Amino acid sequence: MAVNGLGLDGAPATRSASPAMSATALPPYRPTALLVDAPRPGPDNMAIDAALLDQADRDGTATLRLYRWDPPCLSFGRNEPALARYDRHKIEALGLSVVRRPTGGRAVWHEHEVTYSVTAPIAVFGSLKAAYCAIHQRIADALGTLGATATLAPSLRAARGMSLALGACFASPVGGEVLIGGRKVVGSAQVRQGDAFLQHGSILLDGSQDIVQQVSVRPGAPARAVTLREALGRVVAFDEVAEAIAGVFGVDRREAGQPFSLVSSPFSQSSWTWRR
Repeated sequence: MAVNGLGLDGAPATRSASPAMSATALPPYRPTALLVDAPRPGPDNMAIDAALLDQADRDGTATLRLYRWDPPCLSFGRNEPALARYDRHKIEALGLSVVRRPTGGRAVWHEHEVTYSVTAPIAVFGSLKAAYCAIHQRIADALGTLGATATLAPSLRAARGMSLALGACFASPVGGEVLIGGRKVVGSAQVRQGDAFLQHGSILLDGSQDIVQQVSVRPGAPARAVTLREALGRVVAFDEVAEAIAGVFGVDRREAGQPFSLVSSPFSQSSWTWRR
């Protein structure tokens, strides 16, 4: 799979993102909703996202997928130097599941969250940067229907190299990301393949990203994340967020079985996970 990984938790860019951008002003996007209620292991989740990207590049299919992880999983960015950054022996001693994403960016702990993925032709949005902002604006609008005051960080600053900086993906927000009270509630990353792209990310429901610090060889900045439970003062369920997102994207919810064969997936292989 020929791809160009990009972690937009710190990618070089100059586009401004307006928190006031309305959903009606966004580029049209007509996905097929895959709301996967049955949680899956990390390698399976990444293999399905990669297969959806293949499909988008092959025939232009645009897909919105919402899913969970079982067991909870630590994911590395595609080009993150995990061997130097994380204590593999400690990770294994703790019995943590781990996977390397097909997208860029930094480590994320996936446990209490709604994970979204969008795959589509780049032309649907015009550019990867425009897609990043437009997708995040829709997610912010969805969180707004739940009572959260979610905005986009005001600008996509030039920050070459930040996507591989020390610390968790949620350590610091940059322009275009979804914030509540100035703290990141969604962490996302992208990858391009041919004329299509995959963008996926974590919408935090509860818990913390502290495990990333715990298994780091040299801990970086601690996460400055906020969860929906903290922001709204109540437990927020996966289904509640999934329905809100489906509504904002204008698609009908349908359950997804296992849409692709996962037998030959590289994401379950340690040679991929610990390749660098």
